[in-house]
Amino acid sequence: MTFIGKLSTQQRTGAVILGCLALFAVAEMFLFSIDGNQQFLAQAFASPDWQAPLGRDQFGRNMFARLAGGLRISFTLSLVCVVTSAVLGVLAGVAAAWRGGWFDNVLNFFANTILALPGLVLILVFAAVVPGSFVMIYLAISLVLWVEYFRLVRAIALNQVASPALQSSMLMGFGKFYLFRRHIWPALKADVFSLAAFGAATSVVAMSSVGFVYVGLKPPTPELGLMIVELFPYYHEAPWLLLEPISLLFLIVLGFHLLAGKAR
Repeated sequence: MTFIGKLSTQQRTGAVILGCLALFAVAEMFLFSIDGNQQFLAQAFASPDWQAPLGRDQFGRNMFARLAGGLRISFTLSLVCVVTSAVLGVLAGVAAAWRGGWFDNVLNFFANTILALPGLVLILVFAAVVPGSFVMIYLAISLVLWVEYFRLVRAIALNQVASPALQSSMLMGFGKFYLFRRHIWPALKADVFSLAAFGAATSVVAMSSVGFVYVGLKPPTPELGLMIVELFPYYHEAPWLLLEPISLLFLIVLGFHLLAGKAR
């Protein structure tokens, strides 16, 4: 059975939503290549037309191009944050369960220290150190997210390490990579996939949140949260412009949350 065939109806719905958003973001870049930062002040708040199907903002910039650019930034950040935090969290969780002792205690202390700090506050602190830095936002979100993988993986791996099946394989001389792939990873993969989907949504929301307080990416970068802040003062003149980035932010988070459901 293929991977798509294993998905539930809820997960397929989320995959379709995310696929459509990704198609929009990629198609705009390769088929249209519109400069979303080019200003046409005489066309400020212009209604949608064939050149700008989603209208123009307060500087006359093409919203079609800017929204596509915002989606590309959101997908890129969510991907790199999820990959980094998942790899780090899974490796640390398995190592802590396998080795135990002082190694497990040190990792637990580090994870609990991070958990003691509100995640969004920690991200805001990192983002404020170098405002406008994509790398700092990525590092901060990854630092917050890896703890969830670590705690979950460690709890599951502890049971698997002590299982008779794994102990038998160890006595037969199989290497640790085989033991992980044969006994531990099958017990982890469904939960890690769900955490990855939730983590991707969290990454997008976190980047938008730091954009709300102007310590995230800087103008004229087309980041969804920053676009909402910039367009909010003009919601009386052009309410549809404010609704566009809000709708995309809602859809991308909804898509990831639906994708996090249980497979059949």
